[in-house]
Amino acid sequence: MTRDSRWLSLYVLCFGMLMIVLDGTVVNVALPSIQRDFNFAQSALAWVVNAYLIAFAGFLLLSGRLGDLIGSKRVFICGLALFTASSLLCGLAWNGWILIAARFVQGIGGAMSSAVILAMIVTMFEAPGERTRAMGVFSFTAAAGGSIGLLIGGALTQALNWHWVFLVNVPIGIATIAIGQRVLTGTKGIGLREGADVLGAAAITLALMLGAFAVVEVPILGPTSMQTLVAGAASAALFAGFLWRQATTSRPLVPLSLFASRNLSGSNAIEGLVCAALFGFFFLDALVLRRSRGYDAVSTGLAFLPLTVAIGVLSLGWAETLTTRFGAKPVLIAGLAISVAGMAWFAFVPLGAYVTTMFTPMLLLGIGMGVAFPPQMIFAMSGTTPEDAGVASGVLNTSAQVGGAFGLAILATLSAVGGFQLAFAGATVALAASTVIAIGILRPEEAPADTEAKEPGWSVGPS
Repeated sequence: MTRDSRWLSLYVLCFGMLMIVLDGTVVNVALPSIQRDFNFAQSALAWVVNAYLIAFAGFLLLSGRLGDLIGSKRVFICGLALFTASSLLCGLAWNGWILIAARFVQGIGGAMSSAVILAMIVTMFEAPGERTRAMGVFSFTAAAGGSIGLLIGGALTQALNWHWVFLVNVPIGIATIAIGQRVLTGTKGIGLREGADVLGAAAITLALMLGAFAVVEVPILGPTSMQTLVAGAASAALFAGFLWRQATTSRPLVPLSLFASRNLSGSNAIEGLVCAALFGFFFLDALVLRRSRGYDAVSTGLAFLPLTVAIGVLSLGWAETLTTRFGAKPVLIAGLAISVAGMAWFAFVPLGAYVTTMFTPMLLLGIGMGVAFPPQMIFAMSGTTPEDAGVASGVLNTSAQVGGAFGLAILATLSAVGGFQLAFAGATVALAASTVIAIGILRPEEAPADTEAKEPGWSVGPS
């Protein structure tokens, strides 16, 4: 693969990731219209979101391992095809339960595609400097997609109707699949003969799905409801069984030896905590803007632009230079610390007019995340072998989704009990905990940077 084709492949992967990330938030602004058209009760409406989250979280680890076994390109393309086809069904849904079923399938397709993307990037970009630059592009795509989704979802819903929130994925998905088939190479995989650990796969998939179900139902049913407790207990039992299976089988789905790496274990903990804070922040701050400030859907999306632009400037233009010059660990710690400051502002400073009380902390969050995300990805994938890159990528994505689901449920509960600022205080604690982990656990020697320093720039392709 030539240098230019590698960067084209990266853009295809990131475009696929953008579709998936967008779908996680773009539907939120369409929910009132969906509820009106299908006469959904509030509890049933939540399943338009929850069905996607449960399937997505449940199938990430299995998808990552399948990438190792049968080839990452094959899993990425198949997942994108499933995601695109189910998006068409969502857009054409003639009743609410068809929509919910299609959203579940959409979650499976999203999990298949996103689970192998990091593994493909690590395989394509072996030089530390190029890998840092590639991770910057990926980090911007993953981090900025949430706020972009709010803007696009609002624009499509207001200009056309909610159906186009899903239908817009169809031509984009088809084009991405067609280009991906031509330019992506991926790995052939180690072969199904190495074993997919069917029992382990079934246990962890069911454990994650039941766990996600228990978490997303907390705001609706409460933490002590019978459904929540039974689902949570069953999830814990299946997870314990999965760990036992991985420790005793000769061909585990997730080799537990992966977690002997302080960087991999610490990075997954950081990923879960950061996503817990950010998922909750996006949801709650959008509510603040809609309910307290009277913003419409488009204005709400525009309000997040300082965060999005800051992430783009830092992750695309400066991530490689900062990491090369100062090292991955100091840059990650600095980024997380800035993010703590931004979130603490929301927690402890009374919110008034947007320009005077919300613009600055939004910018701080964007700067912090833009600085932190690329080195965080480097640490998460450092030390992995090509044979285990897919499952390591799946583990990281699972940490993000499970952390995000738990964070959203916990912060939404805190908001209902003590108001938005208490919830933002909870998000601040999560980010502060991630900073402590970065300081105490991560080891910089496992995430080397180029020895040759480079000048700041905007290069996001071959140089």
